[in-house]
Amino acid sequence: MRAVIWDCDGVLVDSEPHSVASWVTVLGRFGSAVTEADVEGCLGLGYPETFARLASFPSADPIPGPDDLWPLLMEAIGMSFGTFLPPFPDALETIEALSGRGIRQGVATSSKRSRVELALERSRLTDWFSVIVAGDEVEKSKPAPDVYLAAAELLGAVPSECVAVEDSANGCRAAIGAGMPVIGVVRVEQEREPMREMGAAVVDEVGIGLVLELLTSP
Repeated sequence: MRAVIWDCDGVLVDSEPHSVASWVTVLGRFGSAVTEADVEGCLGLGYPETFARLASFPSADPIPGPDDLWPLLMEAIGMSFGTFLPPFPDALETIEALSGRGIRQGVATSSKRSRVELALERSRLTDWFSVIVAGDEVEKSKPAPDVYLAAAELLGAVPSECVAVEDSANGCRAAIGAGMPVIGVVRVEQEREPMREMGAAVVDEVGIGLVLELLTSP
């Protein structure tokens, strides 16, 4: 069975700016020197790796541990999302077209389960996906291939017969490591060349044509 596996943040929804602002706001309560650019440098990493990097910056007060900081961060992200987080039009159109062709779809993300569920719920996308694998549900998050391998297994698909859709070099590395062809959709210009160098099919917008081409290629 062939399937399409999507990253969530930055691919399905424009949630990265909300996350960046929330990290800066929450860490700023403790006098952290972290900037938006520092948070953006963690694009595609899981929560443990992101926390380890950002908590190492100088701060006036001690930064709470990752378990204690998470509820504060989730509260800030939820407030930033508001009641509706619009999906990217190209992603939504492609999801609908794939569903109409009976192609199964899943999500493989480096985010924690509660974080991805919030993003999908606020963007009204949850029901399109039969499988969701989050970064805190596997041994190693992206750029390791674990989330993609787990998603393929749950979808009943061979990894080489899946197509992954990503927006970061770290995510592309994870998908390629799992043995999947990957589409790198450029949401952040700085990721264009790194994704291309990883071997992704780089596009400005994801579309049904390229997805089907990669799904049916030998």
